Amino acid sequence: EKTPSFVVSPSKGYCHCFSCGKGGNAVGFIMEHEQMTYPEALRWLAKKYNIEIHERELTDEEKREASERESLFILNDWALHYFQDNLLNTDRGRAIGLAYFRSRGFRDDTINRFQLGYAMPERDALAKGFKENFLIDTGLCYRTEDGRLQDRYHGRVIFPVHTVTGRVVAFGGRILENNKKLAKYVNSPESLIYHKSNELYGIFQAKHAITKQDRCYLVEGYIDVTSMHQSGVENVVASSGTSLTTGQIRLIRRFTNNITVLYDGDAAGIHASVRGIDMLLAEGMNVKVLLLPDGDDPDSFARKHTAEEFRTYIEQHQTDFIEFKMNLLLNGVTDPVKRSEAISSIVRSVSVIQDPITRATYISDCAHRLGMPEATLVGTANKFIRGDIEEKRKEQKREEAKADGPQPPLQPLPQVAAAPTVEYMLMQLVVRHGQETLYKGVETEDGGKIDLSVSQYISYDLGTDDLRFGNELYNRMLAEAVEHNDDEGFNAESYFTHHPDVNISRVATDMAIERFQLSKSLQVKRDEDTLRNQVEHLILDFRMDYVDKKLKELQREISLAVGDTDRMMKLMAEYKDMQVIRNAIAKELGSDIVIHNS
Repeated sequence: EKTPSFVVSPSKGYCHCFSCGKGGNAVGFIMEHEQMTYPEALRWLAKKYNIEIHERELTDEEKREASERESLFILNDWALHYFQDNLLNTDRGRAIGLAYFRSRGFRDDTINRFQLGYAMPERDALAKGFKENFLIDTGLCYRTEDGRLQDRYHGRVIFPVHTVTGRVVAFGGRILENNKKLAKYVNSPESLIYHKSNELYGIFQAKHAITKQDRCYLVEGYIDVTSMHQSGVENVVASSGTSLTTGQIRLIRRFTNNITVLYDGDAAGIHASVRGIDMLLAEGMNVKVLLLPDGDDPDSFARKHTAEEFRTYIEQHQTDFIEFKMNLLLNGVTDPVKRSEAISSIVRSVSVIQDPITRATYISDCAHRLGMPEATLVGTANKFIRGDIEEKRKEQKREEAKADGPQPPLQPLPQVAAAPTVEYMLMQLVVRHGQETLYKGVETEDGGKIDLSVSQYISYDLGTDDLRFGNELYNRMLAEAVEHNDDEGFNAESYFTHHPDVNISRVATDMAIERFQLSKSLQVKRDEDTLRNQVEHLILDFRMDYVDKKLKELQREISLAVGDTDRMMKLMAEYKDMQVIRNAIAKELGSDIVIHNS
Protein backbone atom coordinates (compact mmCIF):
# COMPACT_ATOMS: atom_id res chain seq x y z
CA GLU A 1 0.00 0.00 0.00
CA LYS A 2 1.26 3.49 -0.88
CA THR A 3 -1.26 5.33 1.31
CA PRO A 4 -2.62 4.73 4.84
CA SER A 5 -5.39 2.16 4.74
CA PHE A 6 -5.40 0.38 8.10
CA VAL A 7 -7.61 1.91 10.78
CA VAL A 8 -7.73 1.03 14.48
CA SER A 9 -10.42 2.31 16.83
CA PRO A 10 -9.11 1.84 20.40
CA SER A 11 -12.34 3.13 21.94
CA LYS A 12 -14.52 0.67 20.02
CA GLY A 13 -11.96 -2.13 19.99
CA TYR A 14 -11.79 -3.04 16.32
CA CYS A 15 -9.63 -2.55 13.26
CA HIS A 16 -10.27 -2.47 9.50
CA CYS A 17 -8.08 -2.58 6.40
CA PHE A 18 -9.61 -0.65 3.50
CA SER A 19 -7.15 -2.27 1.08
CA CYS A 20 -7.93 -5.96 1.57
CA GLY A 21 -11.32 -5.50 3.28
CA LYS A 22 -10.41 -7.52 6.38
CA GLY A 23 -11.30 -6.32 9.83
CA GLY A 24 -12.38 -7.44 13.24
CA ASN A 25 -11.64 -7.17 16.92
CA ALA A 26 -8.36 -7.86 18.68
CA VAL A 27 -9.02 -11.60 18.75
CA GLY A 28 -9.77 -11.72 15.03
CA PHE A 29 -6.62 -9.73 14.30
CA ILE A 30 -4.43 -12.16 16.25
CA MET A 31 -6.14 -15.09 14.49
CA GLU A 32 -5.24 -13.59 11.10
CA HIS A 33 -1.76 -12.38 11.99
CA GLU A 34 -0.59 -15.43 13.95
CA GLN A 35 -2.77 -18.06 12.21
CA MET A 36 -4.42 -19.18 15.43
CA THR A 37 -7.80 -20.67 16.16
CA TYR A 38 -10.25 -18.58 18.17
CA PRO A 39 -9.52 -20.31 21.52
CA GLU A 40 -5.77 -20.11 20.87
CA ALA A 41 -5.99 -16.37 20.14
CA LEU A 42 -8.02 -15.79 23.32
CA ARG A 43 -5.47 -17.68 25.39
CA TRP A 44 -2.60 -15.80 23.71
CA LEU A 45 -4.14 -12.43 24.55
CA ALA A 46 -5.11 -13.51 28.06
CA LYS A 47 -1.56 -14.66 28.76
CA LYS A 48 -0.08 -11.44 27.37
CA TYR A 49 -2.26 -9.22 29.56
CA ASN A 50 -2.56 -11.54 32.60
CA ILE A 51 -6.31 -12.01 32.18
CA GLU A 52 -7.96 -15.05 33.73
CA ILE A 53 -10.09 -17.11 31.33
CA HIS A 54 -13.23 -18.88 32.49
CA GLU A 55 -13.88 -21.64 29.97
CA ARG A 56 -17.14 -23.42 29.40
CA GLU A 57 -17.42 -27.01 30.45
CA LEU A 58 -16.02 -29.14 27.64
CA THR A 59 -17.58 -32.40 26.56
CA ASP A 60 -15.71 -35.57 27.43
CA GLU A 61 -14.62 -35.92 23.81
CA GLU A 62 -13.40 -32.31 23.66
CA LYS A 63 -11.51 -32.75 26.93
CA ARG A 64 -9.88 -35.93 25.67
CA GLU A 65 -8.78 -34.35 22.37
CA ALA A 66 -7.56 -31.12 23.99
CA SER A 67 -5.63 -33.10 26.57
CA GLU A 68 -4.09 -35.31 23.92
CA ARG A 69 -3.09 -32.35 21.75
CA GLU A 70 -1.51 -30.54 24.69
CA SER A 71 0.29 -33.73 25.73
CA LEU A 72 1.83 -34.03 22.27
CA PHE A 73 2.93 -30.38 22.36
CA ILE A 74 4.45 -30.83 25.84
CA LEU A 75 6.31 -33.94 24.76
CA ASN A 76 7.63 -32.22 21.62
CA ASP A 77 8.77 -29.27 23.73
CA TRP A 78 10.60 -31.60 26.09
CA ALA A 79 12.20 -33.42 23.14
CA LEU A 80 13.29 -30.08 21.64
CA HIS A 81 15.23 -29.14 24.77
CA TYR A 82 16.54 -32.69 25.11
CA PHE A 83 18.00 -32.60 21.58
CA GLN A 84 19.45 -29.13 22.18
CA ASP A 85 21.06 -30.23 25.42
CA ASN A 86 22.54 -33.27 23.67
CA LEU A 87 24.10 -31.04 21.02
CA LEU A 88 25.58 -28.35 23.26
CA ASN A 89 26.22 -29.99 26.62
CA THR A 90 27.40 -33.57 25.95
CA ASP A 91 30.77 -34.75 24.69
CA ARG A 92 29.28 -36.89 21.91
CA GLY A 93 26.90 -34.13 20.90
CA ARG A 94 29.69 -31.59 20.52
CA ALA A 95 32.04 -34.06 18.86
CA ILE A 96 29.49 -35.35 16.32
CA GLY A 97 26.44 -33.13 15.99
CA LEU A 98 28.01 -29.73 16.64
CA ALA A 99 31.01 -30.66 14.51
CA TYR A 100 28.63 -31.34 11.60
CA PHE A 101 26.91 -27.97 11.94
CA ARG A 102 30.30 -26.28 12.17
CA SER A 103 31.33 -28.03 8.95
CA ARG A 104 28.29 -26.42 7.28
CA GLY A 105 29.45 -23.05 8.55
CA PHE A 106 26.63 -22.54 11.07
CA ARG A 107 27.28 -19.96 13.79
CA ASP A 108 26.00 -20.28 17.36
CA ASP A 109 23.30 -17.65 16.78
CA THR A 110 21.95 -19.64 13.83
CA ILE A 111 21.96 -22.88 15.83
CA ASN A 112 20.10 -21.17 18.67
CA ARG A 113 17.63 -19.36 16.41
CA PHE A 114 16.52 -22.56 14.70
CA GLN A 115 16.88 -24.60 17.93
CA LEU A 116 18.95 -27.27 16.21
CA GLY A 117 19.80 -30.42 18.14
CA TYR A 118 21.28 -33.91 18.16
CA ALA A 119 19.76 -37.33 18.93
CA MET A 120 21.96 -39.82 20.74
CA PRO A 121 22.94 -42.98 18.84
CA GLU A 122 21.22 -45.26 21.36
CA ARG A 123 18.01 -46.62 19.87
CA ASP A 124 15.99 -46.37 23.09
CA ALA A 125 17.21 -43.10 24.64
CA LEU A 126 13.77 -41.49 24.40
CA ALA A 127 11.69 -44.58 25.10
CA LYS A 128 11.92 -44.18 28.87
CA GLY A 129 9.65 -42.33 31.25
CA PHE A 130 6.86 -41.40 28.83
CA LYS A 131 3.62 -43.05 27.78
CA GLU A 132 4.22 -45.17 24.73
CA ASN A 133 1.15 -43.93 22.89
CA PHE A 134 2.37 -40.30 23.08
CA LEU A 135 5.88 -41.24 21.94
CA ILE A 136 4.38 -43.02 18.95
CA ASP A 137 1.73 -40.38 18.21
CA THR A 138 4.33 -37.58 18.06
CA GLY A 139 6.54 -39.75 15.85
CA LEU A 140 9.48 -39.53 18.24
CA CYS A 141 9.42 -43.31 18.47
CA TYR A 142 8.04 -46.22 16.49
CA ARG A 143 7.52 -49.88 17.14
CA THR A 144 9.68 -52.37 15.26
CA GLU A 145 8.39 -55.59 13.72
CA ASP A 146 9.50 -57.56 16.78
CA GLY A 147 7.59 -55.18 19.08
CA ARG A 148 10.45 -53.06 20.43
CA LEU A 149 10.00 -49.31 20.93
CA GLN A 150 12.75 -47.48 19.04
CA ASP A 151 13.83 -43.84 18.66
CA ARG A 152 13.10 -42.53 15.18
CA TYR A 153 16.00 -40.08 15.00
CA HIS A 154 18.82 -41.90 16.79
CA GLY A 155 22.26 -40.71 15.69
CA ARG A 156 20.95 -37.81 13.59
CA VAL A 157 21.14 -34.01 13.81
CA ILE A 158 17.73 -32.50 14.48
CA PHE A 159 15.79 -29.71 12.73
CA PRO A 160 12.61 -28.75 14.65
CA VAL A 161 9.58 -27.72 12.59
CA HIS A 162 7.74 -24.74 14.10
CA THR A 163 4.25 -23.48 13.39
CA VAL A 164 3.80 -19.85 12.40
CA THR A 165 3.30 -19.08 16.12
CA GLY A 166 6.47 -20.89 17.19
CA ARG A 167 5.16 -24.17 18.62
CA VAL A 168 7.11 -27.30 17.70
CA VAL A 169 4.93 -29.78 15.83
CA ALA A 170 7.51 -32.03 14.18
CA PHE A 171 11.18 -32.83 13.69
CA GLY A 172 13.45 -33.66 10.79
CA GLY A 173 16.57 -35.73 11.35
CA ARG A 174 19.60 -35.90 9.03
CA ILE A 175 21.94 -38.85 9.02
CA LEU A 176 25.65 -38.11 9.52
CA GLU A 177 27.19 -41.25 8.07
CA ASN A 178 27.46 -42.35 4.45
CA ASN A 179 25.10 -45.27 4.51
CA LYS A 180 23.11 -45.70 1.30
CA LYS A 181 20.81 -48.20 3.01
CA LEU A 182 19.47 -45.47 5.30
CA ALA A 183 17.35 -42.50 4.30
CA LYS A 184 19.28 -39.23 4.32
CA TYR A 185 16.40 -37.48 6.12
CA VAL A 186 13.73 -38.87 8.42
CA ASN A 187 10.69 -36.67 9.14
CA SER A 188 7.87 -36.83 11.67
CA PRO A 189 4.75 -38.65 10.47
CA GLU A 190 1.34 -36.99 10.36
CA SER A 191 -0.20 -36.58 13.80
CA LEU A 192 -2.98 -34.82 15.69
CA ILE A 193 -0.84 -31.66 15.78
CA TYR A 194 1.23 -32.04 12.60
CA HIS A 195 -0.14 -31.91 9.07
CA LYS A 196 2.84 -31.54 6.76
CA SER A 197 0.71 -30.13 3.93
CA ASN A 198 0.01 -27.07 6.10
CA GLU A 199 3.49 -26.44 7.52
CA LEU A 200 6.62 -24.81 6.14
CA TYR A 201 10.08 -25.08 7.64
CA GLY A 202 11.37 -21.67 8.71
CA ILE A 203 8.03 -19.80 8.53
CA PHE A 204 8.22 -18.80 12.20
CA GLN A 205 11.69 -17.29 11.76
CA ALA A 206 10.91 -15.79 8.34
CA LYS A 207 7.40 -14.32 8.64
CA HIS A 208 8.41 -10.78 9.60
CA ALA A 209 11.13 -10.61 6.92
CA ILE A 210 8.66 -11.89 4.31
CA THR A 211 6.21 -9.13 5.23
CA LYS A 212 8.92 -6.47 5.26
CA GLN A 213 10.46 -7.55 1.93
CA ASP A 214 7.02 -8.38 0.41
CA ARG A 215 8.54 -11.48 -1.13
CA CYS A 216 9.12 -15.07 -0.09
CA TYR A 217 11.91 -17.31 -1.35
CA LEU A 218 10.93 -20.96 -1.53
CA VAL A 219 13.62 -23.66 -1.32
CA GLU A 220 13.64 -27.40 -0.76
CA GLY A 221 15.41 -28.30 2.47
CA TYR A 222 16.28 -27.45 6.05
CA ILE A 223 19.94 -26.69 5.32
CA ASP A 224 19.00 -24.32 2.48
CA VAL A 225 16.83 -22.25 4.83
CA THR A 226 19.34 -22.05 7.67
CA SER A 227 22.25 -21.19 5.34
CA MET A 228 20.30 -18.40 3.62
CA HIS A 229 19.20 -17.00 6.99
CA GLN A 230 22.77 -16.96 8.19
CA SER A 231 23.91 -15.20 5.02
CA GLY A 232 21.35 -12.47 5.72
CA VAL A 233 18.51 -13.54 3.41
CA GLU A 234 15.82 -14.23 5.98
CA ASN A 235 12.59 -14.21 3.94
CA VAL A 236 12.98 -17.89 3.00
CA VAL A 237 11.03 -21.07 3.78
CA ALA A 238 11.20 -24.70 2.68
CA SER A 239 8.62 -27.28 1.74
CA SER A 240 10.88 -29.75 3.58
CA GLY A 241 11.40 -32.08 0.66
CA THR A 242 7.68 -32.67 0.09
CA SER A 243 5.72 -31.62 -2.96
CA LEU A 244 4.32 -28.11 -2.60
CA THR A 245 0.71 -28.09 -1.36
CA THR A 246 -2.19 -25.64 -1.49
CA GLY A 247 -2.11 -25.29 2.29
CA GLN A 248 1.56 -24.25 2.23
CA ILE A 249 0.93 -21.73 -0.55
CA ARG A 250 -1.94 -20.16 1.38
CA LEU A 251 0.28 -19.92 4.45
CA ILE A 252 2.81 -17.91 2.42
CA ARG A 253 0.05 -15.78 0.90
CA ARG A 254 -0.90 -14.54 4.36
CA PHE A 255 2.34 -12.56 4.33
CA THR A 256 2.92 -11.82 0.63
CA ASN A 257 1.63 -12.56 -2.88
CA ASN A 258 5.13 -12.49 -4.35
CA ILE A 259 7.20 -15.66 -4.42
CA THR A 260 10.49 -16.67 -6.02
CA VAL A 261 11.14 -20.38 -6.31
CA LEU A 262 14.83 -21.28 -5.92
CA TYR A 263 15.95 -24.73 -6.98
CA ASP A 264 19.16 -26.51 -7.88
CA GLY A 265 20.18 -26.20 -11.49
CA ASP A 266 19.90 -29.95 -12.04
CA ALA A 267 17.15 -31.90 -13.79
CA ALA A 268 15.37 -32.80 -10.54
CA GLY A 269 15.26 -29.15 -9.48
CA ILE A 270 13.91 -28.08 -12.85
CA HIS A 271 11.09 -30.62 -12.81
CA ALA A 272 10.23 -29.70 -9.21
CA SER A 273 9.90 -26.06 -10.31
CA VAL A 274 7.54 -26.97 -13.15
CA ARG A 275 5.25 -29.03 -10.92
CA GLY A 276 4.76 -26.24 -8.40
CA ILE A 277 4.27 -23.32 -10.80
CA ASP A 278 0.67 -24.05 -11.78
CA MET A 279 -0.38 -24.48 -8.13
CA LEU A 280 1.18 -21.14 -7.21
CA LEU A 281 -0.51 -19.38 -10.12
CA ALA A 282 -3.88 -20.92 -9.32
CA GLU A 283 -3.63 -19.49 -5.78
CA GLY A 284 -3.06 -15.97 -7.08
CA MET A 285 0.68 -15.77 -6.44
CA ASN A 286 3.02 -13.64 -8.53
CA VAL A 287 5.62 -16.22 -9.47
CA LYS A 288 9.30 -15.86 -10.31
CA VAL A 289 11.67 -18.77 -10.87
CA LEU A 290 15.43 -18.89 -10.30
CA LEU A 291 17.59 -21.83 -11.28
CA LEU A 292 20.97 -21.58 -9.58
CA PRO A 293 24.18 -22.31 -11.51
CA ASP A 294 24.99 -25.98 -12.10
CA GLY A 295 26.62 -27.51 -9.08
CA ASP A 296 25.10 -25.00 -6.63
CA ASP A 297 22.11 -25.28 -4.33
CA PRO A 298 20.82 -22.45 -2.09
CA ASP A 299 23.03 -23.71 0.76
CA SER A 300 26.32 -23.71 -1.17
CA PHE A 301 25.47 -20.50 -3.02
CA ALA A 302 24.64 -18.71 0.25
CA ARG A 303 27.95 -19.78 1.81
CA LYS A 304 29.87 -18.34 -1.16
CA HIS A 305 28.14 -14.96 -1.25
CA THR A 306 27.00 -12.14 1.01
CA ALA A 307 23.31 -11.34 1.44
CA GLU A 308 23.62 -8.36 -0.90
CA GLU A 309 25.36 -10.46 -3.56
CA PHE A 310 22.69 -13.16 -3.21
CA ARG A 311 19.83 -10.67 -3.58
CA THR A 312 21.51 -8.99 -6.54
CA TYR A 313 21.95 -12.33 -8.26
CA ILE A 314 18.29 -13.17 -7.67
CA GLU A 315 17.09 -9.83 -9.04
CA GLN A 316 19.24 -10.17 -12.13
CA HIS A 317 18.49 -13.81 -12.92
CA GLN A 318 14.97 -14.57 -11.72
CA THR A 319 12.44 -14.86 -14.55
CA ASP A 320 8.68 -14.99 -14.82
CA PHE A 321 7.16 -18.37 -15.38
CA ILE A 322 6.54 -17.78 -19.11
CA GLU A 323 10.17 -17.02 -19.87
CA PHE A 324 11.25 -19.88 -17.62
CA LYS A 325 9.02 -22.42 -19.38
CA MET A 326 9.92 -21.07 -22.81
CA ASN A 327 13.64 -21.46 -22.08
CA LEU A 328 13.07 -24.87 -20.56
CA LEU A 329 10.67 -26.37 -23.10
CA LEU A 330 11.36 -24.54 -26.37
CA ASN A 331 15.10 -23.95 -26.34
CA GLY A 332 16.50 -25.78 -29.38
CA VAL A 333 13.20 -27.55 -30.14
CA THR A 334 12.44 -27.68 -33.87
CA ASP A 335 10.03 -30.61 -34.05
CA PRO A 336 6.51 -29.14 -34.66
CA VAL A 337 4.76 -31.69 -32.44
CA LYS A 338 7.10 -31.15 -29.49
CA ARG A 339 6.93 -27.39 -29.99
CA SER A 340 3.13 -27.55 -29.98
CA GLU A 341 3.16 -29.58 -26.75
CA ALA A 342 5.51 -27.08 -25.15
CA ILE A 343 3.32 -24.11 -26.12
CA SER A 344 0.24 -25.93 -24.78
CA SER A 345 2.06 -26.44 -21.47
CA ILE A 346 2.82 -22.72 -21.27
CA VAL A 347 -0.80 -21.76 -22.06
CA ARG A 348 -1.96 -24.36 -19.54
CA SER A 349 -0.06 -22.50 -16.84
CA VAL A 350 -1.61 -19.20 -17.90
CA SER A 351 -5.11 -20.71 -17.87
CA VAL A 352 -5.02 -21.49 -14.13
CA ILE A 353 -4.61 -17.80 -13.22
CA GLN A 354 -7.86 -16.73 -11.60
CA ASP A 355 -7.74 -12.99 -12.22
CA PRO A 356 -9.05 -12.41 -15.79
CA ILE A 357 -7.04 -9.21 -16.35
CA THR A 358 -3.78 -10.84 -15.27
CA ARG A 359 -4.60 -13.88 -17.39
CA ALA A 360 -5.34 -11.74 -20.46
CA THR A 361 -2.11 -9.80 -19.95
CA TYR A 362 -0.07 -12.99 -19.86
CA ILE A 363 -1.87 -14.33 -22.94
CA SER A 364 -0.99 -11.17 -24.84
CA ASP A 365 2.62 -11.43 -23.64
CA CYS A 366 2.78 -15.09 -24.72
CA ALA A 367 1.45 -14.24 -28.18
CA HIS A 368 4.08 -11.53 -28.58
CA ARG A 369 6.97 -13.72 -27.41
CA LEU A 370 5.90 -16.76 -29.42
CA GLY A 371 4.90 -14.84 -32.53
CA MET A 372 1.45 -16.48 -32.59
CA PRO A 373 -2.09 -15.06 -33.03
CA GLU A 374 -3.50 -14.06 -29.67
CA ALA A 375 -6.90 -15.51 -30.60
CA THR A 376 -5.34 -18.97 -30.96
CA LEU A 377 -3.86 -18.83 -27.46
CA VAL A 378 -7.11 -17.44 -26.01
CA GLY A 379 -9.05 -20.35 -27.52
CA THR A 380 -6.58 -22.87 -26.10
CA ALA A 381 -6.68 -21.25 -22.65
CA ASN A 382 -10.50 -21.28 -22.67
CA LYS A 383 -10.45 -24.97 -23.54
CA PHE A 384 -8.28 -25.67 -20.49
CA ILE A 385 -10.52 -23.51 -18.28
CA ARG A 386 -13.67 -25.32 -19.44
CA GLY A 387 -11.95 -28.64 -18.83
CA ASP A 388 -11.02 -27.63 -15.28
CA ILE A 389 -14.58 -26.50 -14.55
CA GLU A 390 -15.97 -29.77 -15.86
CA GLU A 391 -13.47 -31.77 -13.83
CA LYS A 392 -14.45 -29.88 -10.68
CA ARG A 393 -18.11 -30.67 -11.36
CA LYS A 394 -17.32 -34.33 -11.77
CA GLU A 395 -15.27 -34.33 -8.59
CA GLN A 396 -18.12 -32.64 -6.71
CA LYS A 397 -20.56 -35.27 -7.97
CA ARG A 398 -18.18 -38.04 -6.91
CA GLU A 399 -17.88 -36.51 -3.44
CA GLU A 400 -21.66 -36.15 -3.17
CA ALA A 401 -22.09 -39.77 -4.19
CA LYS A 402 -19.70 -40.87 -1.44
CA ALA A 403 -21.53 -38.88 1.22
CA ASP A 404 -23.87 -40.80 3.49
CA GLY A 405 -26.56 -38.16 3.24
CA PRO A 406 -27.25 -34.68 1.91
CA GLN A 407 -24.72 -32.14 3.14
CA PRO A 408 -25.70 -28.55 3.94
CA PRO A 409 -24.10 -26.02 1.57
CA LEU A 410 -21.20 -24.03 2.97
CA GLN A 411 -22.17 -20.47 3.84
CA PRO A 412 -19.58 -18.09 2.40
CA LEU A 413 -18.47 -15.17 4.52
CA PRO A 414 -20.50 -12.17 3.30
CA GLN A 415 -18.29 -9.72 1.43
CA VAL A 416 -18.77 -6.00 1.03
CA ALA A 417 -19.73 -5.51 -2.59
CA ALA A 418 -19.33 -2.33 -4.62
CA ALA A 419 -23.12 -2.03 -4.51
CA PRO A 420 -24.23 -3.47 -1.14
CA THR A 421 -27.35 -5.58 -1.08
CA VAL A 422 -30.47 -4.32 0.64
CA GLU A 423 -30.21 -6.98 3.33
CA TYR A 424 -26.58 -5.97 3.94
CA MET A 425 -27.67 -2.36 4.50
CA LEU A 426 -30.53 -3.43 6.77
CA MET A 427 -28.15 -5.53 8.81
CA GLN A 428 -25.74 -2.59 8.89
CA LEU A 429 -28.46 -0.49 10.55
CA VAL A 430 -28.95 -3.27 13.12
CA VAL A 431 -25.21 -3.30 13.90
CA ARG A 432 -24.89 0.48 14.12
CA HIS A 433 -28.24 1.38 15.70
CA GLY A 434 -29.85 -1.91 16.77
CA GLN A 435 -30.57 -0.88 20.38
CA GLU A 436 -31.83 2.63 19.56
CA THR A 437 -35.55 3.28 20.02
CA LEU A 438 -37.34 3.69 16.70
CA TYR A 439 -40.97 3.91 17.81
CA LYS A 440 -42.26 4.89 21.26
CA GLY A 441 -45.54 3.82 22.81
CA VAL A 442 -46.58 1.23 20.24
CA GLU A 443 -49.90 -0.34 21.25
CA THR A 444 -49.96 -4.10 21.75
CA GLU A 445 -52.86 -6.50 21.24
CA ASP A 446 -53.59 -6.57 24.98
CA GLY A 447 -53.86 -2.77 25.13
CA GLY A 448 -50.43 -2.14 26.58
CA LYS A 449 -47.71 0.06 25.11
CA ILE A 450 -44.10 -0.77 24.29
CA ASP A 451 -41.12 0.89 22.66
CA LEU A 452 -39.62 -0.76 19.59
CA SER A 453 -35.89 -0.59 18.84
CA VAL A 454 -34.40 -0.72 15.34
CA SER A 455 -33.65 -4.45 15.58
CA GLN A 456 -37.07 -5.26 17.08
CA TYR A 457 -38.93 -3.30 14.43
CA ILE A 458 -37.02 -4.89 11.52
CA SER A 459 -37.55 -8.37 12.97
CA TYR A 460 -41.27 -7.70 13.61
CA ASP A 461 -41.93 -6.14 10.19
CA LEU A 462 -40.23 -8.94 8.24
CA GLY A 463 -41.77 -11.58 10.50
CA THR A 464 -45.33 -10.49 9.70
CA ASP A 465 -44.87 -12.02 6.24
CA ASP A 466 -42.38 -14.73 7.23
CA LEU A 467 -39.59 -12.95 5.32
CA ARG A 468 -35.97 -13.89 6.10
CA PHE A 469 -32.57 -12.75 4.93
CA GLY A 470 -30.96 -14.88 2.26
CA ASN A 471 -27.78 -15.05 4.34
CA GLU A 472 -28.18 -17.20 7.46
CA LEU A 473 -25.45 -15.26 9.26
CA TYR A 474 -27.63 -12.14 9.07
CA ASN A 475 -30.65 -14.06 10.42
CA ARG A 476 -28.56 -15.18 13.39
CA MET A 477 -27.32 -11.66 14.04
CA LEU A 478 -30.83 -10.14 13.89
CA ALA A 479 -32.21 -12.80 16.24
CA GLU A 480 -29.40 -12.15 18.74
CA ALA A 481 -29.93 -8.39 18.55
CA VAL A 482 -33.60 -8.85 19.43
CA GLU A 483 -32.79 -11.41 22.15
CA HIS A 484 -30.30 -9.11 23.91
CA ASN A 485 -32.06 -5.81 23.18
CA ASP A 486 -33.38 -5.44 26.75
CA ASP A 487 -30.08 -6.44 28.41
CA GLU A 488 -28.71 -3.66 30.59
CA GLY A 489 -26.15 -1.57 28.69
CA PHE A 490 -26.65 -3.52 25.44
CA ASN A 491 -24.93 -1.86 22.47
CA ALA A 492 -25.31 -3.72 19.17
CA GLU A 493 -22.10 -2.41 17.60
CA SER A 494 -19.95 -3.38 20.58
CA TYR A 495 -21.77 -6.70 21.00
CA PHE A 496 -21.29 -7.82 17.39
CA THR A 497 -17.77 -6.47 16.76
CA HIS A 498 -16.61 -8.41 19.83
CA HIS A 499 -18.69 -11.49 19.10
CA PRO A 500 -17.05 -14.89 19.81
CA ASP A 501 -18.01 -16.06 16.30
CA VAL A 502 -15.17 -14.60 14.23
CA ASN A 503 -17.34 -14.51 11.08
CA ILE A 504 -19.88 -12.30 12.86
CA SER A 505 -17.22 -10.02 14.34
CA ARG A 506 -15.59 -9.53 10.93
CA VAL A 507 -18.87 -8.75 9.16
CA ALA A 508 -19.94 -6.44 11.99
CA THR A 509 -16.62 -4.58 11.85
CA ASP A 510 -17.08 -3.99 8.13
CA MET A 511 -20.58 -2.71 8.77
CA ALA A 512 -19.51 -0.51 11.68
CA ILE A 513 -16.65 1.06 9.73
CA GLU A 514 -18.69 1.95 6.64
CA ARG A 515 -21.04 4.90 6.90
CA PHE A 516 -24.32 5.66 5.20
CA GLN A 517 -24.38 8.92 3.30
CA LEU A 518 -27.59 10.54 2.12
CA SER A 519 -27.68 11.75 -1.46
CA LYS A 520 -27.42 15.55 -1.94
CA SER A 521 -30.69 15.45 -3.86
CA LEU A 522 -32.68 13.94 -0.96
CA GLN A 523 -36.08 15.14 0.01
CA VAL A 524 -36.60 13.81 3.53
CA LYS A 525 -40.18 14.07 4.75
CA ARG A 526 -39.25 14.48 8.43
CA ASP A 527 -35.72 15.59 9.19
CA GLU A 528 -35.94 14.46 12.82
CA ASP A 529 -36.82 10.92 11.73
CA THR A 530 -33.99 10.23 9.29
CA LEU A 531 -33.11 6.88 10.93
CA ARG A 532 -36.75 5.81 10.84
CA ASN A 533 -36.99 6.77 7.17
CA GLN A 534 -33.85 4.75 6.42
CA VAL A 535 -35.23 1.66 8.13
CA GLU A 536 -38.67 1.92 6.50
CA HIS A 537 -37.16 2.62 3.09
CA LEU A 538 -34.80 -0.37 3.25
CA ILE A 539 -37.57 -2.69 4.43
CA LEU A 540 -39.62 -1.59 1.41
CA ASP A 541 -36.59 -2.23 -0.81
CA PHE A 542 -36.20 -5.66 0.74
CA ARG A 543 -39.86 -6.44 0.11
CA MET A 544 -39.51 -5.18 -3.47
CA ASP A 545 -36.58 -7.56 -4.04
CA TYR A 546 -38.62 -10.41 -2.63
CA VAL A 547 -41.63 -9.60 -4.86
CA ASP A 548 -39.42 -9.28 -7.98
CA LYS A 549 -37.90 -12.71 -7.31
CA LYS A 550 -41.37 -14.15 -6.75
CA LEU A 551 -42.61 -12.65 -10.04
CA LYS A 552 -39.69 -14.23 -11.93
CA GLU A 553 -40.45 -17.61 -10.34
CA LEU A 554 -44.11 -17.29 -11.32
CA GLN A 555 -43.17 -16.38 -14.90
CA ARG A 556 -41.06 -19.51 -15.08
CA GLU A 557 -43.84 -21.69 -13.65
CA ILE A 558 -46.42 -20.17 -16.03
CA SER A 559 -44.21 -21.02 -19.03
CA LEU A 560 -44.03 -24.60 -17.81
CA ALA A 561 -47.79 -24.86 -17.16
CA VAL A 562 -48.82 -24.50 -20.82
CA GLY A 563 -51.60 -27.05 -21.47
CA ASP A 564 -52.69 -27.23 -17.83
CA THR A 565 -55.55 -24.71 -17.77
CA ASP A 566 -56.40 -24.92 -14.07
CA ARG A 567 -52.80 -24.50 -12.96
CA MET A 568 -52.25 -21.72 -15.51
CA MET A 569 -55.28 -19.74 -14.18
CA LYS A 570 -54.13 -20.18 -10.58
CA LEU A 571 -50.60 -18.99 -11.38
CA MET A 572 -51.89 -16.02 -13.41
CA ALA A 573 -54.08 -14.92 -10.49
CA GLU A 574 -51.14 -15.15 -8.10
CA TYR A 575 -49.00 -13.22 -10.60
CA LYS A 576 -51.55 -10.39 -10.75
CA ASP A 577 -51.74 -10.22 -6.94
CA MET A 578 -47.95 -9.89 -6.81
CA GLN A 579 -48.05 -7.12 -9.40
CA VAL A 580 -50.53 -5.19 -7.23
CA ILE A 581 -48.23 -5.58 -4.22
CA ARG A 582 -45.25 -4.46 -6.29
CA ASN A 583 -47.06 -1.35 -7.52
CA ALA A 584 -48.03 -0.46 -3.96
CA ILE A 585 -44.42 -0.79 -2.77
CA ALA A 586 -43.16 1.22 -5.76
CA LYS A 587 -45.63 3.98 -4.94
CA GLU A 588 -44.39 4.20 -1.36
CA LEU A 589 -40.75 4.17 -2.48
CA GLY A 590 -41.40 6.96 -4.95
CA SER A 591 -42.05 9.48 -2.16
CA ASP A 592 -39.35 8.27 0.19
CA ILE A 593 -35.61 8.87 0.54
CA VAL A 594 -32.80 7.19 -1.37
CA ILE A 595 -29.88 5.71 0.50
CA HIS A 596 -26.37 5.46 -0.92
CA ASN A 597 -23.35 3.79 0.62
CA SER A 598 -20.18 5.84 0.72
